This record gives sequence, C-alpha cells and structure tokens, in this order.
Amino acid sequence: MEIRLKLDPDEADMRAVRDGLIEYNRDASGREAGWQPVAIHLVDDNGTAVGGLTGATVFDWLFIQLLHIPQSLRGQGFGSMLMTRAEAFARERGCAGIWLDTFDFQARPFYEKLGYSVFGTIENHPIGGARYFLQKRLE
Repeated sequence: MEIRLKLDPDEADMRAVRDGLIEYNRDASGREAGWQPVAIHLVDDNGTAVGGLTGATVFDWLFIQLLHIPQSLRGQGFGSMLMTRAEAFARERGCAGIWLDTFDFQARPFYEKLGYSVFGTIENHPIGGARYFLQKRLE
C-alpha cells in the first residue's frame, strides 16, 4: 500500500472513497444514508446554467456545498429563490434541516436573514478572517 495525493480527481477517484463510506455508514447505522447529490441552477434564456447551488442530502440533512449568483444578478432575489427551492427539496426528501458554511466576506447575514444560525466557527480562516457553519432546522 502507498499513500498518493491526486489533484483534480475524476469521478472514479471520488467514488472509491464515497462508496466505501456509504457502505460503512449503512452497516454502522443500520440504515441507508440516502446520499443524493443535487444542483439547483439559475438558467439563462439560452438554457445555460449561469449560477445556482450544489449540495447533497445525507441521512436526514441537506448540505449546501456551494452557492453562486453572478454579480450582474445579485440583489434581485435569486439567492432567496434558490434557497427556498433547496428548502422545498429538503422537505420533499424528509430532511430535518439544512447546513452550510460561509466565510466572513461572503454571505453570513444573507443566511441569517433566512433563518439560519451559526453553530460553529473557525477563527482566522482564512488568515485574518473567519469561516462560519450555519444550520436551519425544518419543521
């Protein structure tokens, strides 16, 4: 055996780790994790995705990994619409909540306005800043 670092891994590389963890989690928890990747896109008039969010449901929570609104579309409600759609998806899947992270120079106030609360912080990440972990429990 050897340890090998690979930058820009392909899908097979990711699957080698993910599938093993999914199997372990199923055996350890006695149930399926229900791993479901999801993308909700902002699509322009040409049908091209220009922004949106990505994440995955695991067990009974949705993790929002990335959210991006192009600069030209910010302040028009698209972020709130994407989050509302993500919340609807999470409810459809029977999720208990949603969690995500953001840096201090990104969108913490935006998420807090939508009902998210900080449950963890990494101070000085990036150096001189902070990274916040937020959650919202669904009813």
